[in-house]
Amino acid sequence: MAEKSEEAAGSRGGLFGAGGRFKGGTDPIMEKFNESIGFDKRMWAQDLRGSIAYAKATQKVGILTPEESATIVSGLQKVHEEWANGTFELKPGDEDIHTANERRLTEIIGPLGGKLHTGRSRNDQVATDTRMWTVEAEKDILKDLATLLEAASEFAREHIDVLMAGYTHLQPAQPIRFSHWLMSHMAAITRDAQRLQELIPRANQCPLGSGALAGNAFGVDREFLANELGFDGVTSNSLDSVCDRDFVVEFLMWHSLLLTHLSQFAEDLIINNMLKCVDMDDAYATGSSLMPQKKNPDALELLRGKAGVALGRSVGLMATLKGLPRAYNKDLQEDKVPLFDAVDTVKDCLAIATGVIVTMRPNPKMLMRALCPEMLATDLADYLVRKGVPFRETHHISGACVRLAEETEVSIDTLTLDQLQKIDSRFEHDVLNVWNYEVSVERKSSIGGTAKARVMEQIESCVAFAKTL
Repeated sequence: MAEKSEEAAGSRGGLFGAGGRFKGGTDPIMEKFNESIGFDKRMWAQDLRGSIAYAKATQKVGILTPEESATIVSGLQKVHEEWANGTFELKPGDEDIHTANERRLTEIIGPLGGKLHTGRSRNDQVATDTRMWTVEAEKDILKDLATLLEAASEFAREHIDVLMAGYTHLQPAQPIRFSHWLMSHMAAITRDAQRLQELIPRANQCPLGSGALAGNAFGVDREFLANELGFDGVTSNSLDSVCDRDFVVEFLMWHSLLLTHLSQFAEDLIINNMLKCVDMDDAYATGSSLMPQKKNPDALELLRGKAGVALGRSVGLMATLKGLPRAYNKDLQEDKVPLFDAVDTVKDCLAIATGVIVTMRPNPKMLMRALCPEMLATDLADYLVRKGVPFRETHHISGACVRLAEETEVSIDTLTLDQLQKIDSRFEHDVLNVWNYEVSVERKSSIGGTAKARVMEQIESCVAFAKTL
């Protein structure tokens, strides 16, 4: 019986093995259900950095001698080398990245490895790892955003003279520059980059030294730990430190908004591609298994589709968090998969969006064909405004001209001066100059407008901002 009991207890692995709190083994299904090593191993480098810093901190308070600390740090560096060169071997009982690294450290340096965890809990350890990993990912994504913004800006500069139809309610509205349209989407992406910059200082706070929940019993210097690990500061409350996942939620909410903006961009391009106004490169399209003529904008459709999944991630984790009591609960393990998936998705989507932009080909002829004279009805109203007529009156006058053109089944720009003057006698011969798309576009010269000089300002501003990321 004793032999059977030892075998059952030992099946728990190194962390909760025989002779401790548990005398029975873990159900194999429970072991699989409980472990997170399959996904949190992505944080191996952050976990080792945290452990090296913690070894130094415990030396400072006398838990480790300088020699012991040096041995542990050397052992952790060897573990780092194994992960880096792909020779680290996971073993049964490696429940998570923390136990895997500590198990391997102990194999390398012996029982001394057991001192590393003094005063530390996996609660503050995983919070530290996750914060470091998230901040590094966010800084990396800022570089991807910079690449997209710069590429789109240069593409807009290259096509600054191309005009296109602007829409509201998917109805022809006013003529604009193609570059103005593209920069409108980059304006949203710029805000996304600014928001991401604002997330980093809140995420970059060090929870290490908070223990399981009540704090560290050996007085480790948390500010030293923060400096060693590159944090901006330390978290203020140990209870909150181990269960705070606001920084994960903020990133998930941020990525859902970014992908919403990319989805809007994709939808615009899908429509323009359908109208033959923009041609997508073959590298970002696929065909049909049945219809030989098809060239489907699948890259854009996937960009559009991933926005919905992104929203689900953020709502899902919020639902997990909403009922949790203080402090740490195992539910918090469920933050990793949506976080890692979100980062991967964002990086993929930014790469695809950048590729789509730099390879797409606007068709000036088809873009011009989408313009219609009725889009200059506001310019017709503005013509009379410049002659001193109140806009509310000119709006009705121009509307009457639109109605006349519809009733006589002609284009509004073919109405004769005589026909226009029958609607309002203040129309003069120069009214015929209204029907010029380029003139209309250039009149929109206020800041942010579609006049060439203003669009160039938007381009230069976007490039300048991207270079700061």
